[in-house]
Amino acid sequence: MPTATAPPTAPGAAVARPAHRDPNVLRWLGAYTCSMLGDNVYYIALSWAAVQAGTPAQAGLVMSASALPRALLMLGGGVVADRFGPRRVVIGSDVVRCAAVVAVAALLLLARPGLWPLALLALVFGAVDAVFMPAVGALPARITGQDQLARVQGMRGLSIRFASVVGAPLGGLGVALGGAAAAFGLAGLLIAASVPLLISVRFRALPADTTVPGRDAAVRIPEPQTAEPRSAEPHGAEARVAEPHVAEPRGAESRAVEVRAVEVRGAEPYAVAPHVADPRAVEPSGGPAVRSRAWGDLVGGLRYIRRHRVLAPLMVAIALGDLGFVGPLNVGLTLLADRRGWGASGMGWVLAGFGAGAGAMSLLLAVRGRLPRAGLVAGAAILAGSVAIGALAFVPYLLAAVGVALLVGLLAGLSGALCGALLQTQADPAYLGRVTAVAGLVSLGLAPLSMPVAAAAIGAWGLGPVFVVSAVVCGLGGVVALSVPTLRHAELPH
Repeated sequence: MPTATAPPTAPGAAVARPAHRDPNVLRWLGAYTCSMLGDNVYYIALSWAAVQAGTPAQAGLVMSASALPRALLMLGGGVVADRFGPRRVVIGSDVVRCAAVVAVAALLLLARPGLWPLALLALVFGAVDAVFMPAVGALPARITGQDQLARVQGMRGLSIRFASVVGAPLGGLGVALGGAAAAFGLAGLLIAASVPLLISVRFRALPADTTVPGRDAAVRIPEPQTAEPRSAEPHGAEARVAEPHVAEPRGAESRAVEVRAVEVRGAEPYAVAPHVADPRAVEPSGGPAVRSRAWGDLVGGLRYIRRHRVLAPLMVAIALGDLGFVGPLNVGLTLLADRRGWGASGMGWVLAGFGAGAGAMSLLLAVRGRLPRAGLVAGAAILAGSVAIGALAFVPYLLAAVGVALLVGLLAGLSGALCGALLQTQADPAYLGRVTAVAGLVSLGLAPLSMPVAAAAIGAWGLGPVFVVSAVVCGLGGVVALSVPTLRHAELPH
């Protein structure tokens, strides 16, 4: 019978305080919240300034300009986060975003430059987001223990919900008091406030990867030719780790690589993925060697995910869930509210129901710290949530629609929080930037492509069929999660 794959807490390790009571984690959470608030205020300011400076079509192009560099550069951003360390990448990203926003605010105060600075600002934000998001995903493993990563994921979800609820009114207030320039200035101040908080956070060294049956044994990667690991002799029922072997440097691509030979009963010996003690220790030397190493890091990260018995199916489940979810909850809900006669206020109530449900699940994970049988619960939540999404199109009354949206939010919030927690706890910390980048590319690069498709399909076939098809696509993500034993039996650490 398959055993649960949960990264255990190291025996004899000191018991750290819970993340929601750890001042160090709370400083990080404050920095992240300030940054997210600044983002929300920035988007309000950008949309208002674009509408004032151009036509609606031009404003739409400006608002979507950040999506292209974000999608194109996201995987490279994961390599940057893992190579140089998430701390310096996040701090640098916030500094660049703050400077760009304040520069545009000053320009708007002094002149009426039109759309070009707004489009340039959107492109800068998209490019910076491509490195910021993977780095943010890699940070929790540097500030707390493995057993607290699920709780941190819930706290992060609460921060996102809070920023969404508070950021939009703050942006509107800034526009009302001083126009787009004032709103941009407020966004810059909020982003700037995150920098000293981040500097004050104590970051741990990169945790060493532990060899755990069901986790490390899930990743089979051929031995690198630069090392000759010692052979492992079959010995009893337990896996054991051979003596570490350090690879000999080889030209400009030399790196400190630790290769461990692992043996598991019933499986032949093999080499675990090369583990870099700290990616920040690798100094760039410039030229083709840097590009070669960066490309090797990217390929190595993708290979790591593809061969991981939990992360590979989890990425597929996340992709299918997002593809089926984004269209109905963005384009479809607007058209549904219009055709039902609920108006903008009715759509707002439906969105509020969804947000309340998702926030409640983030709060649950933040308080409890973990839920048992995480893989099974996540798959079941995706499957049940897909049914609720399909039902939303057939609800005739606003109050009932708010109730269904609340259910969708509860189930989507539960599955999203658990999937995020599993990503954090199953991935080797040295690969977390690249793992987060792949997940972000799916959510922010591929899923938004479903929106114009959903809009065109609703115009051709109506709301009901499109919502049903979207629900089926989303439900396939749950089927994947429930049908792959290693993911179904995945557990969060105690």
